[in-house]
Formats: sequence, C-alpha cells, structure tokens
Amino acid sequence: MKLHELHDNPGATKTKKRVGRGPGSGKGKMAGRGIKGQKSRSGVALNGYEGGQMPLYMRLPKRGFNSRNKKSFAVVNLGMIQKFIDAKKLDAKGDITEDTLLECGLVRRKLDGVRILAKGDITSKVTLTVTGASKTAVDAVEKAGGKLNTAAAAE
Repeated sequence: MKLHELHDNPGATKTKKRVGRGPGSGKGKMAGRGIKGQKSRSGVALNGYEGGQMPLYMRLPKRGFNSRNKKSFAVVNLGMIQKFIDAKKLDAKGDITEDTLLECGLVRRKLDGVRILAKGDITSKVTLTVTGASKTAVDAVEKAGGKLNTAAAAE
C-alpha cells in the first residue's frame, strides 16, 4: 500500500452544502430558505415555539416538588461502622464523631451532617456523636451497650 492509495471508507465524508452560489447549484438566490419571514433571517431561535399556540412543554403536567431548603446527609450504616472497628480503622473505646468517620474514610463528605442507619449488626460498645440517627439504629447501639448522641436530640 502506498500513500496515494489511502482513502476514506465509502460514505465516511460528505461534501459541504454550498448555498447561495447561483441558480445552477440548485441552492442559489434564497439559499433554500424561502422568501422573507423569520426563518429566512439569521439568528433564529424557534425551539419550543409553536406559533403562539401553547407549547408542548407547557401543556404537559408538572409533577413533584423540590424544596430549596432540603438537607442532605451523609448516610452510614451500623454494619460498616462495625466492619471498620474490626479492621482497626476506628477506635471503639474513644468517642466516634463525624470528624472521626471522615478521617477513617467511612464518610467522603459530611454535607449537612452524618446520619446513622440500622443496616447491619453492631457488637462493639461504642459512643457515637452525629447529626441524626434512625430509632432502630439508636436501639441497636444501646442494645450493644453503647450510646448514640444526636444533634437533633440536643436541640
């Protein structure tokens, strides 16, 4: 194979449509835009506009509500806390706070706080201080002989 024998696959390239180049081209004079009107001019933005009729995106029903003040919590399961304690990444004897969970890598970002959920089992006696927790998580920690303090309870 030589350089002059190289070529694209058939259909890989298309020739550019050259408009406004005389009547012989088939796209001369008005360049296929018709006569006058908004669409014949440059700078037209008609997306979603239906000639004064109510546009489709406005006719369709809207659903749901998104609160601007909604808080989002970093979620941690009790099973993961126990796993980190077993792996010696967390110290069960000391007080486990949100910052401790962040340092050991159990939580990536605190967001509006850390919330503990009861998925998994906890066997270690731990003292947890976090923003929030589910009732079943509080019960599970107390059953294991530990204590779970929440900021919501302190308020």
